[in-house]
Amino acid sequence: MTNTTEYDNLPTDSKGLKNHAIFVRVLILLKNVEIHKRGQVKIMGILNASPESFYKKSIAIGSESISQRAKELELEGADIIDIGTMSTAPYIDTMIPARVEGERMRCAIEAVKGATNLPVSIDTPRAAVAKLSFELGADLINDVSGLVHDKKMAEVVSQSGLPIIIGAFGNGRPRCNFGNVRETIGLLKKSIEIANLKMISDENIIVDPSIGFFRKDGKNPFFTKITKREWYQRDLDIISDLEKLDALSKPVCISVSNKSFIGHVLHLNADERTIPSVVFELLCFLKGASIIRTHNVREIKLALKALSVLPSTITDKLKFTSF
Repeated sequence: MTNTTEYDNLPTDSKGLKNHAIFVRVLILLKNVEIHKRGQVKIMGILNASPESFYKKSIAIGSESISQRAKELELEGADIIDIGTMSTAPYIDTMIPARVEGERMRCAIEAVKGATNLPVSIDTPRAAVAKLSFELGADLINDVSGLVHDKKMAEVVSQSGLPIIIGAFGNGRPRCNFGNVRETIGLLKKSIEIANLKMISDENIIVDPSIGFFRKDGKNPFFTKITKREWYQRDLDIISDLEKLDALSKPVCISVSNKSFIGHVLHLNADERTIPSVVFELLCFLKGASIIRTHNVREIKLALKALSVLPSTITDKLKFTSF
């Protein structure tokens, strides 16, 4: 993992934004995968080694199945593989003992690393599982709770030296009313403060606005309670305002594929959400996302390729536009 220095001399566009079309600064290097702040999006393929996960097509159980799925994700165009071994979906009760999550993670990491050379991200809110994963050779930690749920997580991340994806998460302090972009940025800032107190480098932090995790109620501890906005409208608001996360000066990871807000507003089951998922993912790319975390690797890869063949005069006009 390598970091580089701040950029200073890029020209600005008519809106006063840096010209990200020529922005080639590398923030984080995971093996041979460069994570940029903007401009060159990477695709993170989801591999769930947890039978309780909501999207059943993403599930792979056992070494052979996990190895096969990892190879498929690489062939489909994934730049990073994100392994989850306990679902944190807020609307289902999926808590399992840390020991079980760790056993699943060990099996999954060993299988993925034996099947592909892609960087491995591990999706866990638990410090013990993160520590085990680091020892097994993980390259990136993805904590939907933003270092808040497990008080030991920040220390583990600091000691590992690995980059961390910090999810926007509030445990009731401060109270979250709407979950809008202002409140989301506030929650992310608090997590960044936790990281900084444990000497986690700013250059090792990626932020995630936690689509799907802001609810009026839930069945596990990994959601942020909101009181004055419907959960699905909150998610649409964040996607619409995603470019405002640039205020944090961090790469943005976004995960919208097959999420329940799509099902709610379009009346679709989980296995019917691929097309709208890709539409929302393209919008997130245009609004500055650095990492698209997705079940639909082949589809978003092709969609991004199609967008790239358009003249830059068209795509530049689309970027950061209020839709």
